[in-house]
Amino acid sequence: MTLRNNTCALWRRLIPAFLLLSLPFIAFAQEAPSNGSGAIRLSTADEIKSEFNSVPCKNNDRLGAVKALFEKMGAKPEEITVEKLNSAENVIIRKPAAGDSTEKIVVGAHYDKTDNGCGAVDNWTGVVAIAHIYRNLKDVPMKKNIIFVAFGKEEKGLVGSSEMTSAIKKEQAPEYCAMINVDSLGLGIPQTLDNVSSKKMIDLTGSLAKEMNIPFAQATVNGASSDSASFINKKIPAVTIHSLNNQWRNILHTGNDQASKVNQESIYLSYRLTAALLVRVDEADCQAFREGKKKK
Repeated sequence: MTLRNNTCALWRRLIPAFLLLSLPFIAFAQEAPSNGSGAIRLSTADEIKSEFNSVPCKNNDRLGAVKALFEKMGAKPEEITVEKLNSAENVIIRKPAAGDSTEKIVVGAHYDKTDNGCGAVDNWTGVVAIAHIYRNLKDVPMKKNIIFVAFGKEEKGLVGSSEMTSAIKKEQAPEYCAMINVDSLGLGIPQTLDNVSSKKMIDLTGSLAKEMNIPFAQATVNGASSDSASFINKKIPAVTIHSLNNQWRNILHTGNDQASKVNQESIYLSYRLTAALLVRVDEADCQAFREGKKKK
């Protein structure tokens, strides 16, 4: 997550402290909502937790670690591309639609980190979440094309996502139905970062959390940004899902951002909610979440 001047104002919407400071374990069935082809099998909480036994703590090691993680999740090396438009390298896997649709959903998380700490919370958690969602859905027929992206140089000013959206031509933009961004999980309950999220995407995320009995909140963090902002600037509906708590200032962009800070239940809840959100967007009309359009 990018923090302007490395500082942020307090939450504009306060979240009950007991939800943020103590996250009890909540057991859920290992299935996501159906996409019309039956229930989707999800990863277990222990499988998610195991990805933090070793976190790449050097920026120079992160890109290779991302590729290795996606290969572990079942991607063939030739399916993984590293796209460099100017100065950032984005790791991309494209999952084609089951039919001939040109509609697209982008699922992203930045893989770079600041100079301090291991970047376990910010943002190896996001990379792990989208990699496991890729594994869950890679053999599942989807109505839309799914683009999984690990963005480079987010911490340098959303460089990777800005370069990706800059390459989208004006006439191509309507094909991008939505962008789902995952940034900094593993501390508290799932939340949307409202200042860089589209209202209709926020509302859908909240309604899904209610359906799934997952605790959820909304928050605005002044001075904070993430890769969803690049897509909103392109008029593409987008949302950032995070799960920070009121201790985040002591962890993000500091030497305390270590694997030991990642809460297993927290990241698992956000991962499940993100997977369900992707399935629901895939089922929806591509224009459902644009401003001025009615959701069907």
